[in-house]
Amino acid sequence: MSPSDHVFDPGALTGSDGAEPEVDLEVGLRPRSLSEFVGQTRVVDDLSVALQAARGRNEPPDHILFSGPPGLGKTSLARILASELGSRMQATSGPALERPRDLVGILTHLERGDVLFIDEVHRVPASVEEYLYTAMEDFAVDLTLDSGPHARVVTLNLAPFTLVGATTREGLLSSPFRARFGLFERLDPYPTDDLVRILERSAKLLGLDLAPAAALLLAERARGTPRIANRFLRRARDLAQVRGAAQIDASLAAETLQRLGIDADGLEEMDRRILRCLAMGSEPLGIKTIAAAVSETEDTIEEVFEPHLLRCGYVQKTARGRVITPRGREVIGAEDGAPDPQGRFF
Repeated sequence: MSPSDHVFDPGALTGSDGAEPEVDLEVGLRPRSLSEFVGQTRVVDDLSVALQAARGRNEPPDHILFSGPPGLGKTSLARILASELGSRMQATSGPALERPRDLVGILTHLERGDVLFIDEVHRVPASVEEYLYTAMEDFAVDLTLDSGPHARVVTLNLAPFTLVGATTREGLLSSPFRARFGLFERLDPYPTDDLVRILERSAKLLGLDLAPAAALLLAERARGTPRIANRFLRRARDLAQVRGAAQIDASLAAETLQRLGIDADGLEEMDRRILRCLAMGSEPLGIKTIAAAVSETEDTIEEVFEPHLLRCGYVQKTARGRVITPRGREVIGAEDGAPDPQGRFF
């Protein structure tokens, strides 16, 4: 049965034991070429030019740094680059490169034109980062053998490759490291129209009949993030399967969002906790105070929840801390200048 028939087939989406291969599904929904990639027009155009020029010179493209919030397509673009170049992609992450030998082992196995993708590149240890300097500039690494008076340095030549780094916190990259990238691309949250197109493509790949109104509703609540939009779609698909519904319509999409705790403003429960915490008093609060009050880590609040609240104008950052805006009070039902009417965080 073809996915384009838009007939719901739960058996095609589960493993032999009936369990959903969630990771496989997420990978399967990723675009495989720049022509399939929806949104981020400027970034896609820049990459198209860089790839075409590199192929014309028969050499790997410059090293590329992708920055932006999670779930916007940084990993997908790295995979597409390798595919468009007809080369392999070796993937790792900053925290996984604990020692220089971890990196050297990867670098020496790269072939000409390969793509080395490092996720969370801002978390590469300084001792490992220093080895990347010569690897990125000269395609060579210097190894020190033995120690003391018998120590000697051996230079290992590397095949020319392209390093693709992905980071959610570009400001944490050291200046020497950042300067060695030749192309900088920042991915921004997607407009609703682009998310609708992404959902329609995903629904087709999954063999789902997704009503336009349902696609719009899911897209509007997805924080401008394709990963979140596709997660909503998979949960709507689960509910449709249990209900025996042939189509994911607006009412089923709305029920899915309600079950996930997503309100009409696209806020999750943790978003509302943060806003209620800020609404309890009139003074700005530091990130440590907020984290303790809502029982969440500081990094998670800063990297996952706060960017959306800032972008929507619900929270403001000041020199003294975070404050809730009148708009933020409105979405949680707290009057301007008054504490949360519920009188509690949760």
